[in-house]
Amino acid sequence: MAKATASKKLRPLGDRVVVTPTPREEMTKSGIVLPDTAKEKPQEGSIIAVGPGRILDDGSREPMDVAVGQKVLYGKYAGTEFKVDGDELLIVSQKDILAIVED
Repeated sequence: MAKATASKKLRPLGDRVVVTPTPREEMTKSGIVLPDTAKEKPQEGSIIAVGPGRILDDGSREPMDVAVGQKVLYGKYAGTEFKVDGDELLIVSQKDILAIVED
């Protein structure tokens, strides 16, 4: 429900995409609890909003390669993190998305 609320409030511009990062691991596979400083930044998430696409030199729009609901992998330090209604979100440019995760 929170994801739907955040996507209604956000409308990314150009070729930007709003992503909900996959939650960080709290514990290793062997059962060791990780402190916040040891957790890795997530590089996978779900798209909740997509911009209309980048405007090309001739004035037309480049179509987006991604769509709402897809799981994607993005660069480790890509985008800008922020919070909306307590939800941690990330805005990345389409060029920072590395791959679409197929189920």
